[in-house]
Order: sequence, then C-alpha cells, then structure tokens
Amino acid sequence: MTWWSLQLTPGAAQRTELARWLVEATGQAVEEREDGQFAAWAPTADAARTLARQIEQQFALHASLAEVDDVDWSTRWRDGIAPRRFGRLLLVPSWLSGTVPDAGPRVVLDPENAFGSGEHGSTRSALTLLERHLPPGACVLDLGSGSGILAIAAVALGARRAIGIECDDEANVVARRNATANDVAGASLFLTGDAAMLAPVAGPAELVLSNILRTVNVTLLPAIRQALVPGGLAIFAGMEEPEASLFLPELDGAGFNVVDEVRDAGWWGVAARLP
Repeated sequence: MTWWSLQLTPGAAQRTELARWLVEATGQAVEEREDGQFAAWAPTADAARTLARQIEQQFALHASLAEVDDVDWSTRWRDGIAPRRFGRLLLVPSWLSGTVPDAGPRVVLDPENAFGSGEHGSTRSALTLLERHLPPGACVLDLGSGSGILAIAAVALGARRAIGIECDDEANVVARRNATANDVAGASLFLTGDAAMLAPVAGPAELVLSNILRTVNVTLLPAIRQALVPGGLAIFAGMEEPEASLFLPELDGAGFNVVDEVRDAGWWGVAARLP
C-alpha cells in the first residue's frame, strides 16, 4: 500500500489547534519538525488531496503532497526520538524504557495523540525551567497539560502534588495513563475544563506552568496570579523567540518579575515570580 505525506508550515497561533485537528482527521500521529513544519499522512492520493483541501479551507494553509514508501506511520513518528536529560531529570520514551538504567528522577512517557513528547522546543524550554526552579514539596498547576509530561515531571522532581488542567478530555485519558505508568497517579490529578476558571479554584500553588500560546498566556495572567501563593513562580512557554518582546511587557504589567529565560530551537520560555 502506498502512503502520501502532507507537508505544511503553520503559524504559531495555529499549531496546537492544527495538530489536534490532523490527529482527529487522519487517526495518525503528527510529526513536528525542528524547522517548524508539520508532516501528516494519508493512505491514498485522493485522501491526501481531500485532506489538503480541508486544511486550506479551515486554516488557509497550503499542503505539499508527496508519495512515500509503505511504512507503518502510526509508529514511524517514533524514529529519532531518544532519551533526553534536563538537569537531574531524564525523559525516556516508553518504547525505550527497558534499555535505560534507572538513575535519578525520570519520566517514562508515551504521548499517544496528546501534545507533549519532549521533542518540541516549547516543551523542552518548560522542562528546563521546571527542573531549575521547582521548590521541593511544591503544589504545581499545569495549564494545558496535554500528555501530562510537565505535571508528571514536577512530581518526579519532588512536587508533593501536580494538577493538570486541559480542555481536551481525550488528552487527559492519555495523561492519567502516563501518570499511572510513572507511579505518580496518587500525587497527580487531571481536570477537564477552562484553565481561567479552574486555576484559581485548584490553587493555591507555589508554581504554575502554562505551555500554551502567547495570546492564551496573556489571557490567563489574572487567573495565574489568583492561583499562586505570594512569591509564587510561573513558567510560561509555547512562544517563539520573537514573541518575547511582546510578552515581557504583559508580564511586567501583571506584576511579575522575570527570573530566568530559555531559548530552544526558536522557542522561548520564561520563569517569572510574584512579589
């Protein structure tokens, strides 16, 4: 059987919505490449052309089509994914967990169809800042928790509790499965709903993670302030490097003081503290 690939380059504001749409439309994982491109697959030329038309209508994006070899694209996306270290924390793909010796805090993850594999620059930025700044025994909120990677990593690194808030209930099914696989189900909770509504109720927290989009991060600033304890820390990611100059004034206006920044493959994350 011959497969067809669709290559497209979404804007920053489209990435999360487009990735979810592609997974639902194709039933296959979406490859997010370092150059910002997405790759999706269809089983026939007609299916690929139909998908390309739908993408153009809904997202105003052009998809380039190419015939590819007959492979199992439901698992091919795993190629090239290897264990990654973030300071003390080791992130291990579930299909490689038996090959990596236990040594210090680790997260074994299978993102399935939820966002958050540790291969994206925005997630890596958030993990780097989390490992650097998580207070021992903290309560952590993870807004837009996806696969659960950040909440699970927080518990692995010493948080007493992590609560993920995600609008996609199917992603929470994946997150709960990953939490169980990492033996942190008892210290983690994944809620479905609007982070702006749930974060202040789920707090108070010593640390809040928000790896979403700049516009959403800005919208969530009041809710994050309400959710944090005095002197609490917020970690923001999901933004490209040029967006730093747009987000930093918003942080300042909301009363946050920047304590650290990370840049990774064109993506930018920032840690900021309330007075």
